Amino acid sequence: MTAVDSVNKRKKITHILAEETGGKSYKAHKYSLDSERSSLEYNETEDRTFVWKKSGETEPPTDYKPLESLARLLAERDEQVLTYFLDGSRHVYKVDDMAYAQSGHRSVIYPTIAGQVGVGICRRENKKMVPEALEREIILSIPSIADPSGKRDFFESLSVKLNGSNELARIQQCGWKFVTPIPYDIKHDERKFEDRGTARIQEAMIEREKEMVKKLVREGKLNQDNYLVKDGSLEYRLTQTDKDDDKSFQTFKQNYNWVIGLSKSFNPEACFDKGKANPGFIAELPLYHRTPVAYFGSDKEPLAFAVWYVRLRHPSKTRTPFDGILKVEKILVREDELKNGMETETVDRLSALIINERNPTCYGTDIRWANHIYPIYLTERFVKSQYLSTESFLHLF
Repeated sequence: MTAVDSVNKRKKITHILAEETGGKSYKAHKYSLDSERSSLEYNETEDRTFVWKKSGETEPPTDYKPLESLARLLAERDEQVLTYFLDGSRHVYKVDDMAYAQSGHRSVIYPTIAGQVGVGICRRENKKMVPEALEREIILSIPSIADPSGKRDFFESLSVKLNGSNELARIQQCGWKFVTPIPYDIKHDERKFEDRGTARIQEAMIEREKEMVKKLVREGKLNQDNYLVKDGSLEYRLTQTDKDDDKSFQTFKQNYNWVIGLSKSFNPEACFDKGKANPGFIAELPLYHRTPVAYFGSDKEPLAFAVWYVRLRHPSKTRTPFDGILKVEKILVREDELKNGMETETVDRLSALIINERNPTCYGTDIRWANHIYPIYLTERFVKSQYLSTESFLHLF
């Protein structure tokens, strides 16, 4: 080992980053960019290219659909097809301010964003929840100007340098991976740089989720008797390859044939009743009922979604009329689904099984308790229990 290598190993990540990118570190105050979120997303950013087109089920009800009797029947039979539960989460921090020279000898300061990303799957086995898979990564998001060379492999080379740090070697022994830094765009618009960096880390987390789903499919673990429930929206968008290559597109769809997404947070304005936004239709959803299924499609992407809502908790026992309601999504895969929507019998069965997952609750430990199903809550706890403490994480930088 050279003397230079020995010195680099003792340096903090931000020191190595400044040297390799030609930036000047201001050793700024480090702090979390995460915050508690409401279970209601009034200003939720939605891809408005996906619009309500028609009913999304074969036998659409004219009103709310009662499910209590079916839920009790399935419970008595001990019937269950919800086997795997996936949760992805991230803790994001601003860890430095770094100045980079621009034209005219002017320097501009940009934040360095770092995130802990955890993606995990738990499975139900003999009525117990056990870990199936876990990925833990540390991801840096830095401004695109941090690449002074303009070479395609700059960030890969930067990753090699950073991985030589003793700080990273210490946490890698605990199962954490430090992946290639990802640049965020610095072009002028209304978005804060912190938000841009956070968005890139969020995108990386979603890619890890997709890879985990793909692995389960390759191993033959998902089928009509073993669904995967993803915590949150099925925000998986097609890559350009998926759009251009039919085989790739069909593979993408088949990966989600036995996957549903459950959102605890949603925009009530995105609920459509007979083609018109009607948030009151969700607010008045009775206990253990579901809404009719809506079919969402896009003129820009060859994807279609079935979307409906299920109430788990009585509104008299929650803070808002929307607490206790889950938004359910499924990507429509088969030709008959794309033409006629999901089988109503399948929608009813999945909804009743979701209702049966509502207990026991986690009072006092999570403000979203009314919107939790217990296996997802346990999966969340499993993933988050693997995080480094804030103090340990920030010490790396």
